[in-house]
Amino acid sequence: MSTNISVGNSLLDEYKVDQGRFAKGSELGKNEFLELLVAQLNNQDPLSPQENGEFIAQLAQFSTVEGIEKMNSTMDSMVSSFQSSQALQASSLVGRTVVIPTDQAMVDTQNGFTGQLALPQASGAVVVNVYDEAGSVVSTINLGALEAGIRDFTWDGTDASGNVLPAGKYVFEAQASIDGETKQLATLLPANVDSVSLGVGHGGEMVLNLAGLGSIGLSEVFSIGK
Repeated sequence: MSTNISVGNSLLDEYKVDQGRFAKGSELGKNEFLELLVAQLNNQDPLSPQENGEFIAQLAQFSTVEGIEKMNSTMDSMVSSFQSSQALQASSLVGRTVVIPTDQAMVDTQNGFTGQLALPQASGAVVVNVYDEAGSVVSTINLGALEAGIRDFTWDGTDASGNVLPAGKYVFEAQASIDGETKQLATLLPANVDSVSLGVGHGGEMVLNLAGLGSIGLSEVFSIGK
């Protein structure tokens, strides 16, 4: 039997199968496939029966159709389970702190601040400049010589004169002297999770809405804190 099912004077007419059930745009499911196969067997020429090989091929096609339906059902179940798992993760992240690759952070200057920088190779002079929202340098943190790796730095929330600055958003610029040149370094800074959105943007993954910083996909999070 050909699998090219057309409308009109076709295989459907030849085996007296209701064409309305196979209107253009509808899908050929396993029940319809089996009906066509049975109709073909009932209407075949007794003097020229269908070859075994062709019949086996048609049964194999039926098995494939049924297998695809089962696979789709399994995939739907897996997606549902994954979404439930995401919802559970979401409820546990709200109110917690995550560390993300960014140069901005909301800082409670009364409690000080700890961030991290990524140093690709050892440096004899590493500094972190702190900017306020107006773009002015308010403090410079001298870290001296550091070995390569993820390194912590702290800021006490004060300016160069020791005055405590107001809480708010600050920008951290890490630099290192490497091979006689000043290199910009990536920074990893903490952020508080205000809420979580499921399947919105970022390729359908869970999105974390961060206090004062916007949103970020879960896969972009470097680490999860308390």
